[in-house]
Amino acid sequence: MKGVLSIDIGGSHVKARILEDPDKRRFESGPELTPSQMVEGVKKIVHGWSFNRISIGMPAPIANNTAVIDPVNLGEGWKGFDFAGAFDLPTRVVNDAAMQAIGSYEGGSMLFMGLGTGLGTCLIDRYVVHPTEIAHMPYKDGRSYEEVVGEAGLEESGKKEWKKNVLEVADILYNGLLPDYIILGGGNSKKFKDDDKLPIYCRRGDNANAFLGGFRMWDEEWEKGL
Repeated sequence: MKGVLSIDIGGSHVKARILEDPDKRRFESGPELTPSQMVEGVKKIVHGWSFNRISIGMPAPIANNTAVIDPVNLGEGWKGFDFAGAFDLPTRVVNDAAMQAIGSYEGGSMLFMGLGTGLGTCLIDRYVVHPTEIAHMPYKDGRSYEEVVGEAGLEESGKKEWKKNVLEVADILYNGLLPDYIILGGGNSKKFKDDDKLPIYCRRGDNANAFLGGFRMWDEEWEKGL
C-alpha cells in the first residue's frame, strides 16, 4: 500500500491521499474540469508527498484503464485519456464506486451501494471486481433506481421516506444478486445513524474507504480481479 497516491474524482472536488499522511488534500472540480486540468491540479497539491504509483477512481464506466465515456458532471476529454502518460507513473483507473467498494470489502461476496449524487454500484466476489450500471435500470413509476435513491430522490421524498426507499432497493438487490452482504457507502450513507435498524445483511460504510480502495488496488490479491 505504501507509495500509492489515491485520487478520488467527484463532481464537486478532486481529493487525494497517501497512506503515510492521514490528511487528504483537495481542489474544486465541476462541469468544466478536463482531465488535463485534473492532472495539473493534482500535481500542485501533492507537494511534499512521496509516491511511485497512482490509483484513480472516477464517475464513469472504465475499460482498458481509461474512461469509456466522459463523466456527466465533469468537462470533456476524459474518454480515452492516457492517465499513466499524463502523470508519467504507473496508474490504475477504476470507477469511483468500485474504488470505494474495494476499500469496503470484508471478504466473500459483497454488493456496494454508493449513495451520493446518483447511485454507484459494484459487486465483488472473492477479490474479483464487477462494476455495474444498476443505477440506470428501470425501477418503478417510470424512474430508475438512481432517481429514487440518489440526491434528487432524497430531496423529493425527504430523509425518512428516502431511507425507506434505500432499504427497499437493497432488499430487491440482495434477493436478486445473492451477495453475502451489502455495504451502504457514499456521502449520503451518513443519513443512516447508529440507531437506525438495518437489515442483518446491510452494513454502513464510510467515504474514506475510497482512499483505502486506491491503496489496495496495488496489492497482489486484487491485481487479477481488476
